[in-house]
Amino acid sequence: VVSCEALARWVHPELGSIPPSLFIPIAEETGLISEISRWVLATATTECGNWPEEVSVSVNVSARDFRNDDVFAMVHDALEISGLDPHRLEIEVTETALLEERSAATSILGRLAGEGIGIALDDFGTGYSSLSYLQALPFTKLKIDRSFVMDIGENPRSLKLLTNVAQLGKDINLTVTAEGVETEEQLALIAEHTRVDQ
Repeated sequence: VVSCEALARWVHPELGSIPPSLFIPIAEETGLISEISRWVLATATTECGNWPEEVSVSVNVSARDFRNDDVFAMVHDALEISGLDPHRLEIEVTETALLEERSAATSILGRLAGEGIGIALDDFGTGYSSLSYLQALPFTKLKIDRSFVMDIGENPRSLKLLTNVAQLGKDINLTVTAEGVETEEQLALIAEHTRVDQ
């Protein structure tokens, strides 16, 4: 294990498990998402501080978080309170966040990268202008969306797309992660066609 991703989950005492696909959009609409982001950052950095030093943690930041000027302070405060080395934290941002808040995101991500924090482009391939983001922003990781992985065993076109996106990431010195690998066959195909370590 080299890295873990902090994922928000809500188990309500009466309603049971409420999926993030339901509560995150509501939190974004009501303006509560930054409170959730702040809590997840604080919890994740504190937990990561208890892990072996070679293990890092990644945290998703919402597009709505970039509307507030305190994203940098939110991340900085979490690191300061937890004592976690900035190199052990990675902030994940989706193309949606970049589309909605490009200028703010560009400025904030640049400052975070300057502190040594990793910046990952999450769900790559599901947005509109991914290549311009790769050129303009200080990403250290490219996370290929699971939709490119699901049928690589049956669909040669999907495998070729995945292979080429992985190669593009490697060519510009990004760490590349394929999301949604669930079978030994998928893992073997990715390892064979991208020449990466398993």
